[in-house]
Amino acid sequence: MSQLKLGTLARGAVAAIAIGAIAIGTAQAADNGGIRNCVDITGKQANQVGCYEKVWSGGVEYRMTFSNVKFSGNTPTALDPFYVLAPQRAEAQGYSPTFLHDHVSRVAPKDNGGTYSTKLQGYFVLCSGQGLTSGSCVPFWTAPAGDPLPFAKTVDGHDLTSTDAIESAAAAGDLVLVNLGPNAVIVGSFSAVH
Repeated sequence: MSQLKLGTLARGAVAAIAIGAIAIGTAQAADNGGIRNCVDITGKQANQVGCYEKVWSGGVEYRMTFSNVKFSGNTPTALDPFYVLAPQRAEAQGYSPTFLHDHVSRVAPKDNGGTYSTKLQGYFVLCSGQGLTSGSCVPFWTAPAGDPLPFAKTVDGHDLTSTDAIESAAAAGDLVLVNLGPNAVIVGSFSAVH
């Protein structure tokens, strides 16, 4: 696939993510008892109210809260990856009608009670040509915007529920990590509830 076409798909996908599930914005700690899942918010409230999404971190599923759709201020330079990939279990974390997906972020530090905010850069996690050809990477074909893309489901039979697993498979050439650019900068708060 050409770089131009991949760039066009990535820009369209950023819009699909924002509309379908991932609230981009400045996060605030929120009581998960009263905050709704981002994928359940529709209509005029979509991307306008605080919400949470489930996120894999170190092989454990957590909640990450987001407050609104615009990251205001200068784009931070020290960003952790926020990986968007194929669903890792039967129920996807993000389930917009045309784009079933999960999320992976680094492990939340335990020395602060399990709650902290982090600045994130969105990436798509796709099976590479090598991963597809060898059969190492099992794709889940889905279309965030336009043509379907081979989002990674597993590599060598292993789940991709940690950044270590994703980055190791990318270093081996079985995955391609597509940076979604400045429109996919997210600030989220991990919750101790998982």
